[in-house]
Order: sequence, then C-alpha cells, then structure tokens
Amino acid sequence: MSADNIVLDVKDLAISYGNIKAVQGINFNVKEGEIVTLIGANGAGKSSTLRAISGLIPYKGDIVYRGESLKSTPADRIVALGIAQVPEGRGIFGNLTVMENLKLATWSRKDKSQLEGDYQRIFKIFPRLEERRGQLGGTLSGGEQQMLAVGRALMSKGRVMLLDEPSMGLAPVLVREIFKILREINKTGTTILLVEQNANMALRIAHRGYVLETGTISQTGSGEELLGNPKVKEAYLGG
Repeated sequence: MSADNIVLDVKDLAISYGNIKAVQGINFNVKEGEIVTLIGANGAGKSSTLRAISGLIPYKGDIVYRGESLKSTPADRIVALGIAQVPEGRGIFGNLTVMENLKLATWSRKDKSQLEGDYQRIFKIFPRLEERRGQLGGTLSGGEQQMLAVGRALMSKGRVMLLDEPSMGLAPVLVREIFKILREINKTGTTILLVEQNANMALRIAHRGYVLETGTISQTGSGEELLGNPKVKEAYLGG
C-alpha cells in the first residue's frame, strides 16, 4: 500500500439537476488502501458525487481512476474496472436468493475458477449470509440486506468500494457491526469511499474526510482532526 498512490482523483466536479446545482466544482482524492468519508447534511451533494463516479449521472469536470479518465465510460465498464457501489437503499434483488444475488455480481469476472474461494471469503466475513444462502433477499432483515449488498460489491472484485449511507435504517448494534466489518475489509486491501449521515462513526474509521456543504467542500482533514474540529462537532456530531 503506497500512501502517495492516488487511486481516485475527482477534479472540478460539478453536477446539476436542471437549474439546481447539486455539486459546485469540488476537488478531492482517495489513495490506495484508504477509507475516505464524505460527510454533510442531506442535499449537500454526497450521493450525487458517488453516482457520478459510478457513471450513473452526467457531470462536468473529470474523474480519474488509476490514471484513466472515466468521463465517457459507461457504468458497466466502470464496475469491470474495479469500482463497486453499494447504493443507498442497498439495491439487492428481493426475488432472488442470497446466493443468486452474489452470483449476479460476478458477471464481468474472467477468473471464474476463483469464484468458489471468494464465496467462502464472503461467508467468513458474514456468517449470517451463509446461514441464509437459500433465502430470498427480500425476506432478510435490514442489517442482513446491508451485509448482502457489501458482499455483492466484494464479489464483483471491486478494488474500490463506494458506500452510500450503509448505516441507514439500522439499529445501533448493527451499525457498529457494519462499521467494524468495513474496517476489516479495508485492512484486506479494499479502498473505501464512504458517504454517511452518521458522521461520528464514519470519521472514527476514516483515514481522511471531506465535509460537503451545499455542493462545496468546506473542511478537510484526517478523521481524527475532523472529529475534534469545533465547527464539525457543532454541525454534525451533536455539539
């Protein structure tokens, strides 16, 4: 892991929905092996930024992944390059089993011989998914669906994982479990860009963070620095 190795470089990113400017020319980067978090109020432009990186919405500026511009790259190609998104609301297929959901994520992989080992890795990280491998995704609890969404991103062989509000709707005990698992996944080599309303938990596991306010970056620093920043405390950490 090289601390200087920038994997994802977002340059002058601007996103508009009609006359509404969701993101107004922001710059940030994510280095190999880091957890970087974007925090901010609802409507600050966090989710729009992730959707732009995934190729799901048009934007101005540039997004560079491992030295290659993603500007006109289709979303399926971005997944194949190694960027996997875990969307807000999880986006799993409720009418498919846990195993079928995981298998769907492997469509772009050429290394079919390694799939079985990777399924076992997912089940080691998430034993509950192995217990429910034949169960329909729609019948899982919220926490289990989140585990499945993360497992699916890992099965796509994503080297960079984009997570949009992974703690949304989960009980506090499950939130802690999901964040603990994200830290473990990061330690095994997956780079993570995290968008999260629970700024306290996000900054505790993040190497670095950026604060978005109405489409612009207002603060940046290490997770520890932002946790101790009086303005960030007041606005996002409950005082």
